[in-house]
Amino acid sequence: MTVVGTGAYGRALDALSARGPGRMVPDLARITELVGLLGDPQHAYRTVHVTGTNGKGSTVRAVSALLEAVGLRTGTYVSPHLHDVRERILVGLRPITPEVFAEVHTEVDGLARMMDARAAERDGAAAHPVTFFELTTAMALAHLADEAVDVGVIEVGLGGRWDATNVVDADVAVIGEVDLDHSMLGDTPEEVAGEKVGIIKPGSHVVTAAQTPGVTAIVERAAAAVDASPVVVGRDVTLLGREPVAGGQRLTVDVRGRRLDDLLLPLRGAHQARNLLLALAAVEGLLGPSFAAVDDDVIREGVAAVRIPGRLEVVREDPTVVLDGAHNPHAVRALATALAESFRFRDVIVVFGCLVDKDVEGMLAALAPVASHVIVTAAPSERGLHPTALREVAAGVFGPRGVHVEVADGVAEAVDLATSITGAADAVLVTGSMTVVGAAREHLAPTEVMRADGPDAGMRTLLVGVDGEGAVEGGEDPDAAR
Repeated sequence: MTVVGTGAYGRALDALSARGPGRMVPDLARITELVGLLGDPQHAYRTVHVTGTNGKGSTVRAVSALLEAVGLRTGTYVSPHLHDVRERILVGLRPITPEVFAEVHTEVDGLARMMDARAAERDGAAAHPVTFFELTTAMALAHLADEAVDVGVIEVGLGGRWDATNVVDADVAVIGEVDLDHSMLGDTPEEVAGEKVGIIKPGSHVVTAAQTPGVTAIVERAAAAVDASPVVVGRDVTLLGREPVAGGQRLTVDVRGRRLDDLLLPLRGAHQARNLLLALAAVEGLLGPSFAAVDDDVIREGVAAVRIPGRLEVVREDPTVVLDGAHNPHAVRALATALAESFRFRDVIVVFGCLVDKDVEGMLAALAPVASHVIVTAAPSERGLHPTALREVAAGVFGPRGVHVEVADGVAEAVDLATSITGAADAVLVTGSMTVVGAAREHLAPTEVMRADGPDAGMRTLLVGVDGEGAVEGGEDPDAAR
């Protein structure tokens, strides 16, 4: 992946990219030492720590928007990014500037290089340098402390127990919906849950999505071990009403006995309503009795401010192009349901690409109810599944249904081909990976983050971390930010 930048910011991008791909190292030794050298900045503010198979990024952004509406200064850390690495670190819902990013990187990278040298001297060829994800995590935690935020809202990269973000001691630990995704986390939902509940710490207020019985038992045991009683979406925080409207949905919810009406969420799909319930439960847990004093209109303001690029996002009309970063069967099923509910398209031309470690057949099968024509392409990553192999799987899924499958060399070519055959009543749906969505979004429309203040504003500053290369070792799911 090309890195383009100028000055100190460009040098920071080059240095991060040079940390390169790596294997999974299941320990917190490097990140613990690194934040220790920084003075353990993660303890300077309260934290909401969010994990789960799907919905982490949406939940994190909703928590931050709600807390900002309440009047608290938030710092947000998400991964991966769609276009620019600065999207990962936000204060007050705005990304870090290029200048400040470079300054923070200089400070943290200097310490990391010192650690790398010590490790090389001690362990020789067996040494593990600080990874891309560990470095950006330390940068985020330090920057939030420098900015004197009231609350850090932190998204887990991969799993939970060994994730680099797990140096925080969560005031609120949020466990989103748990399902199968990465084989390194386990072969059953229960094994995956065992990794994710590792973010629950003594003193944590625990919030969980509705889970399968086996996962529920694991969450309850982990919570009981720290004398916490989980707040469960669907039991303690419930959806009383949901009405799709233009640009999103209108919700009525009950948050532990408090009814909130007329919440206008500018996101589509029942899965986003469930993510909002998690966020409301997290905010209620963080604020405690103070939550009752927050005016309903303030909560409505926070809900209306939630913005999440790449999630059933319409980036073009005439023809309509919809982007969604669904990257596993569970997420794709939610996407297909939401698409059918929110739109009335005649035909949907699907542009699909994914990474090699995904359940490709399961994802494509979940798209079958909505796809009228399929164009497969390569995800822009060294881990992208080759289009020829992808076409073979897609033909097996869609051929018996009479749906035509063809191949395009790259995302831009696939999108252009799809839009060229799309009628006025049709739509193009781009999905399968955050990397594919990011490339399509760049091709079709400028992004808000790329219009941020600073000398590098408007520049194409993609970094290798967008597709998770160099991040897996430190604990990041390259498609996690959904």
